[in-house]
Amino acid sequence: MGQKVNPIGFRLAVNKDWRSKWYATGQDYATKLHEDLEMRKYIKKQLASAAVSKIVIERAWNSVRITVNTARPGLVIGRKGEEIEKIRQYLQGLCGANTQVNIDIVEVHSPETDAQLIAENVATQLERRVSFRRAMKRAVQVAMERGADGIRIRCAGRLGGADIARAEQYREGKVPLQTLRAPIDYGFAEASTLYGIIGVKCWVNKREDAIKQPFRQAGGRGPRRSRNN
Repeated sequence: MGQKVNPIGFRLAVNKDWRSKWYATGQDYATKLHEDLEMRKYIKKQLASAAVSKIVIERAWNSVRITVNTARPGLVIGRKGEEIEKIRQYLQGLCGANTQVNIDIVEVHSPETDAQLIAENVATQLERRVSFRRAMKRAVQVAMERGADGIRIRCAGRLGGADIARAEQYREGKVPLQTLRAPIDYGFAEASTLYGIIGVKCWVNKREDAIKQPFRQAGGRGPRRSRNN
């Protein structure tokens, strides 16, 4: 039986970075972990229409820095920074009065090739009763036109209101999931439809993020070469 693993966690310390950067032990670890989960949930809810791709949380002593990657930074900041200030004040209360919270906004320049945004876009279309085949094919087409090396998208659930749940997927280009050097981006979203929840998964092979340096294994060994070369 094939064992499935999250593509982001699979590539940590190779060509992916952690989305929570801090260290704690004992009960302090559990407290900060639940704070992270609550902060991510609140930001996602408040900025549901702002196309938030990724949220990075960094902690140092009594300060918390939150980096929000979004395709619509103007919508996040709001008029004269009102929206982002409301979010900051809520998170300040969540973390405690002795903790300083700072929020940075980073723009996603190519949302058409961002796996998380693609998955959320398809999920939104499914909630609006758009044909799942049409939504998936359109997402694949746009991503390839914007320079992706490959894309694979998969929807599972009661597709089209069918009585029996099933899964369908579309794939174009190269998506080598077992190659650690391949810059695979992964995203997941859920569509709440009248027939139940439909899960959407997306894998994108990004050309521009390819790693220049050869991957080195533990012990200092580089990639294997054939004796004939």
